Amino acid sequence: MAQCPHCREEVAGIPEICPSCGKAWSAPEPAMPRFQVQPGKYLREGWELFKQNPGGFIGFAVVFLLAQGMLGYLPRIGGLISLALTGPIYGGFFIVCAKLMQRRAPVFQDFFTGFQFFVPLLLLSLVSAILIILGFILLILPGIFLMVCYLFPSMLIIDRGLDFWPAMELSRRTVQGQWFGFFVFVLLLILVNLGGVLLLGVGLLVSLPVSTCAVAAAYADIFGLQSDYSGSVPQLRQQ
Repeated sequence: MAQCPHCREEVAGIPEICPSCGKAWSAPEPAMPRFQVQPGKYLREGWELFKQNPGGFIGFAVVFLLAQGMLGYLPRIGGLISLALTGPIYGGFFIVCAKLMQRRAPVFQDFFTGFQFFVPLLLLSLVSAILIILGFILLILPGIFLMVCYLFPSMLIIDRGLDFWPAMELSRRTVQGQWFGFFVFVLLLILVNLGGVLLLGVGLLVSLPVSTCAVAAAYADIFGLQSDYSGSVPQLRQQ
């Protein structure tokens, strides 16, 4: 088995095009992006994105929180369904943010476009949850490390068309170079949502979409948007 020089997925033989990431096998491996983590900037940009479509973001947050509340009444299976839905729902937030960043006009149905990527996002949720839980069992610190490193895989799946494992690895390799900066960013996002909880929970209708918009802004700043979001489903641009 050989490894693709781009996504590191193992592939039988040496194909012209990698079946996992779709890139030419012989093309040079891209350099890791050079950037400076700017948590304050990402939060400001997330707020600006939210202000462009507040009704849509709040409406979808209501749908998400109601679904989570209802699933909480289902013993055992409710937690599994919640885990399965989280990835596509989070992906829907990202797709709307990407449309706004490309100066497209989103519609409410765009929030559900993440379900087009259900299988890889489900596998991402399952595998990352298992690894993070194991990390917490192993002296807690490995779990915190992985939780921060896996900040961008769902966006890489949607925006670059990667499978779940190459997306996890690319996110980890990118984040670990400036892990502490991303750790501060994650802490700020947690504080923002804690503030939403303290406002009788109603504040979550704003803090939840603002924090997801901030992560989308961070992704765009670090990786750049590779897909065209003008249609109903993101289409990877020809490189």
